[in-house]
Amino acid sequence: MIYLDSITFPNEDEEWSFRLSVKRTCYNTLYPFYILSTAGLERIDFAPITILYGGNGSGKTTALNVIAEKLHVQRSAPYNRSNFFEDYVRLCRVRLEETVPPHSRIVTSDDVFDYMLNIRSLNEGIDRKKQLLFDEHYEARQSVFRLRSLEDYETLKKRNSARAKTQSAFVREQVMETVQEQSNGESAVFYFKQRIEADAVYLLDEPENSLSAAKQIELAAYLEETARYMGCQLIISTHSPFLLAMERAKIYDLDARPVDIKEWTRLDNVRAYHEFFSRHSDAF
Repeated sequence: MIYLDSITFPNEDEEWSFRLSVKRTCYNTLYPFYILSTAGLERIDFAPITILYGGNGSGKTTALNVIAEKLHVQRSAPYNRSNFFEDYVRLCRVRLEETVPPHSRIVTSDDVFDYMLNIRSLNEGIDRKKQLLFDEHYEARQSVFRLRSLEDYETLKKRNSARAKTQSAFVREQVMETVQEQSNGESAVFYFKQRIEADAVYLLDEPENSLSAAKQIELAAYLEETARYMGCQLIISTHSPFLLAMERAKIYDLDARPVDIKEWTRLDNVRAYHEFFSRHSDAF
């Protein structure tokens, strides 16, 4: 499914005109101006899966954030921006095939890490509550209690409940189960499977972070399914060979000058892996 057909970024003339319009001289950067134009990236024509590939500082995350702001998709984590970000976004032009669904969103590494930390915090809170209930159960079973007034009735009910149940049953009745503990990689893959819904545009910023090779392969297979069967359009920034190898992915190489569309096997990062394993082939 294609919702976003293309985006055109400001060219050098437009950027220069904007620079001349800035009256204040106290700024030493006009970020994100002069980032994508320096790389020779003027336009992206999107496929159901479009990948922005490049090393650190190549501009792939900048491009992803600009696209997200231009489409007004949902966002949770803050991102690097400047006083001129909105000015830059206004100069960008998009062409849509279909209206972007309102539940479309950008997902960053910070979102995934926050999710994993929230699970950990939730479990810690549940564990503290369980310990309090363990103590309460013990005290209720051991204490001598006399009903003196109606105000003591709730206390009596809790005491009788504790005496009628095992400690585990008493606690389980009053607190939710601990969320299943998973490794960081398992939690990250689960997050994407839970977060991505059908029929939407998703911008994913280096979703391979914290994932082992096996989990990256699992994530790549799932992302292919969302584009093929769930009506999703994916725009991904990555340098993971496993994600780059996704079928029918259109890859923009932001390390090339100017930016070029390439097959995944021609990318420097992938070839570095290939050459490394070729040199050590005897070890296998």
